[in-house]
Amino acid sequence: MPFNSLFSWLIKKRIHQIDLFKKYPFDVQAEVLLQLIENGKNTEWGKKYGYSTIKSYQDFNQQVPLTNYEILEPYIQRLIKNEQFLLWGDEIKWFAMSSGTMRAKSKFIPVSKQSLEECHYKGGKDLLSIYYNQIPDRKLYKGKHLILGGSAKINYLNADSYFGDLSAIILKNMPWWAELRRTPSKEIALMSEWEEKIEKLATSTLNEDIYILAGVPSWTLVLCHRILEITGKKHLREVWPNLELFMHGGVNFEPYREQFKKLIPFEDMNYVETYNASEGFFGIQDDFKINELLLMLDYGIFFEFIPMDKFNGTDSTHVISLQEVELGINYALVISTNAGLWRYIIGDTIRFTNLTPFRFKITGRTRSFMNAFGEELIVENAEEAIRLASLAVDLEVIEYTAAPIFMDQGQSGGHEWLIEFRNPPENWNEFAFELDKALQSLNSDYEAKRTGNLSVKSPTIRLAPKGLFERWLKSIGKLGGQHKVPRLSNDRKLLEELIGMMEG
Repeated sequence: MPFNSLFSWLIKKRIHQIDLFKKYPFDVQAEVLLQLIENGKNTEWGKKYGYSTIKSYQDFNQQVPLTNYEILEPYIQRLIKNEQFLLWGDEIKWFAMSSGTMRAKSKFIPVSKQSLEECHYKGGKDLLSIYYNQIPDRKLYKGKHLILGGSAKINYLNADSYFGDLSAIILKNMPWWAELRRTPSKEIALMSEWEEKIEKLATSTLNEDIYILAGVPSWTLVLCHRILEITGKKHLREVWPNLELFMHGGVNFEPYREQFKKLIPFEDMNYVETYNASEGFFGIQDDFKINELLLMLDYGIFFEFIPMDKFNGTDSTHVISLQEVELGINYALVISTNAGLWRYIIGDTIRFTNLTPFRFKITGRTRSFMNAFGEELIVENAEEAIRLASLAVDLEVIEYTAAPIFMDQGQSGGHEWLIEFRNPPENWNEFAFELDKALQSLNSDYEAKRTGNLSVKSPTIRLAPKGLFERWLKSIGKLGGQHKVPRLSNDRKLLEELIGMMEG
């Protein structure tokens, strides 16, 4: 049987399974929880919290505390030293290095065999299944798939355990069906020096027949621009005539969409969003007509939610299951996974846009927001406002961050935006005006605080020199991979550090 025919058969089978969890979401999640409890009941954590007595979600909610990385870190450090069966009932040998959107030291997220196979790889297969289902008669397996991943390093604390970016762990353990068409070589794909890596990625893939790009939008753009510089071509289809799909995740795509349209100015270019973190694969854009993600309920992850108006970190008392969620409410995401993260507050916030099936949008981070003046500005507002302002004045934003300007001696407060543009504007007052207008249209609290300039004055724009954000990420050892610049801060620490680099 030809490979594409076999793949088509497997896709139809999987689409049927996806339809089942759409139809019976609560039954599927209840089964996932009981499977997780069964695996964890003989671990050190499971014995401590009486997993053998847990028979329902109500038991789980009452007996097991909310956690975060700080709470689980002592267990994880012992796992790294090859103590086993602390959080999960099978061996853990891989650790995904993650920094989220905070500048804090790296986190080492346990990755089990189950989480690789039943979550991360399953997500990759589902992404292609959904793509083929949405756009039939594709022949993606005729060409190559260019995957822009991170780096992997051996963890020398123990010869049998390893750590690296999640994307690198996935590349290192990739199954044969995915390895068949992947490019570039693992030697290049796993390089840790990103400037050299981009150069080798570009030169080694110029003559490949690329059908799919996959990666974080910002670094994919860097690679694409470099390829056009080397070749002198006007757009990517002149380099890769059969390029048809970009699979992206890690950050909001909207601020990058127009830049990709300029690089690939064709209506038949497709974009599919995923929500794939170091902790698990959570969502896939299953309907390409709407920019929403389907919550993937059968990946060995049990989901809980904390309404953000009741959020108090691990001391939160109002935690609900999928059965209780409502439309339009910002929730902090809580996960229990098939790698031993139990009731783990991941730090992301989502808002449900549909309950049949459960579709959602990522709205930001529990800690990445601005609320110095009661404006409750979240990352989702900032990303959309940047996109609208960029369109209005025909500018391309590469990176940005924003922080409060605190009130001083009767003066109104405000927001200061440090922005790196692709081509520096002669006058950015117009951009500031459009940004402010967009923010007011997107956030009623911000609009109220802007009334009459009494509480919050119009945004202050500061122009970042080319490459400033890259230099900052490099200075803290987080250049490349899925590391990203925090978009919003509720204090000026990061902003002042970046300004210091500009002036130093």
